[in-house]
Amino acid sequence: MFGIGKSVTDILIIVGTESGNSQMVADLLQEELAKQRHQVEVMNYGTAADADFAHREVVLICCATHGDGELPDNIIPMHDSLKDTRPDLSHLRYSVIALGDQTYHDTFCFAGKAMDALFAELGARKIGERLEIDACTQPLPDEEALDWAKEWVTLL
Repeated sequence: MFGIGKSVTDILIIVGTESGNSQMVADLLQEELAKQRHQVEVMNYGTAADADFAHREVVLICCATHGDGELPDNIIPMHDSLKDTRPDLSHLRYSVIALGDQTYHDTFCFAGKAMDALFAELGARKIGERLEIDACTQPLPDEEALDWAKEWVTLL
């Protein structure tokens, strides 16, 4: 569906979801990236040890904000284990797709922003700009994410 990046890449998509929208985005991107022969794995639970970051190239975080600015339950173990163990992620490149609801102005996309800040704090290098998807204006987040990914994949 979109052009092939510079080379085939190993991509881990980490999903933080409560209602399933982030999972829908991750599943679509996995399918599209795999068509380009990228090695893509989707992880929707687990810790930093489970993710085996030492052997990863690129991490794409698809994370919704839950409630009034909280991380989704399924990504809390990943977040907390990264905070506790503080691994050196300077070899990693990463990106973030943050989903939120702009009616929660103070906490809009807060979970995605928190994961973004944590990966940067641990030395990972961001690829492109974070995508923030507003549920009020974009009822189909997978379409917006797919459009964003068309440009993102060229940066790999």
